Amino acid sequence: MSIHTTVPEELKPFYQHELIEYRNAFYKKHYQVSWRHLERAHILGQPYPYEHTAVHWKMFCFGIKVKNFKEVIGQIPRLLVGGIKSFVGHIPVGNTGGANVPPLKPMEIPEDLAVIINNTKAK
Repeated sequence: MSIHTTVPEELKPFYQHELIEYRNAFYKKHYQVSWRHLERAHILGQPYPYEHTAVHWKMFCFGIKVKNFKEVIGQIPRLLVGGIKSFVGHIPVGNTGGANVPPLKPMEIPEDLAVIINNTKAK
């Protein structure tokens, strides 16, 4: 078991890029695209407590804004325990973080994100 506290500097721009794209798409009312960027930010930030929790907060707020109460309710337990699981290094790798997937289910990481993650681990 490994302990994670902060996102590596090399990974931050990719994580932040996904959040910027999320906001841009949301303001254009492209909600599916917006959500996909939140999922991608979740995959990148999941090992790190602050980033992981921040994405779940954004998913919670997204659910409120689009009136998806299943998402709102589904994010509550994720908000409560996601950061803790990140801190102790016990996360379902690749999980996209939404209420539409089981919270403990590992998932395949998209190829482009896998390259980013692997390249930032190697440094």
